Amino acid sequence: MRYAIDQQASKFTARAYAAGMLSAFAHSPEFAIRKFSGEAEFDPSGAGSLTLTIKADSLDLMDDVSKRDRWDINRIMNEELLETARYPEITYSCPSEKVSAKSGDGSRFEVTLQGELTLHGVTRSQPVIAHVVVGDGSLRAYGDFIIKQPTYGLKPVTAAGSGIKVKEDVKVAFDIVARKQ
Repeated sequence: MRYAIDQQASKFTARAYAAGMLSAFAHSPEFAIRKFSGEAEFDPSGAGSLTLTIKADSLDLMDDVSKRDRWDINRIMNEELLETARYPEITYSCPSEKVSAKSGDGSRFEVTLQGELTLHGVTRSQPVIAHVVVGDGSLRAYGDFIIKQPTYGLKPVTAAGSGIKVKEDVKVAFDIVARKQ
């Protein structure tokens, strides 16, 4: 069955973690990923595939910070880290031959995807484990995975004279709802 991702019913976030000598005074920013689309195919026999496209400039800081800090964090993320003008999309693609599923009960599955993530102009293999629940006319997939920034050519972000750095691991969490087409 083919499903289209329902962006309004889904939640997709990315969290970076502060490090360095002054990290106790910094926060670990969390971003909502606001604009994404895609399709999934899934058959209870375990076959499936996924394509996902994210608008890189749609990441929105969720933390409660001052207007000035929000502006600074968004500018650094878009202009210096992700370079969204140069790399406007982030994509994930996993063909059916790279998907495996284990059945929990009739409608719940643990699905392993060995897809390709393209981020900042670099494409790498990115494994993702998703818990999938199939319902009448819909599919829900949830889980999280880690992206290592240097793997995708992302430059380390620092602040306060290098006293605050962002760790190389970014945790991406998803709770995606897709509707049968």
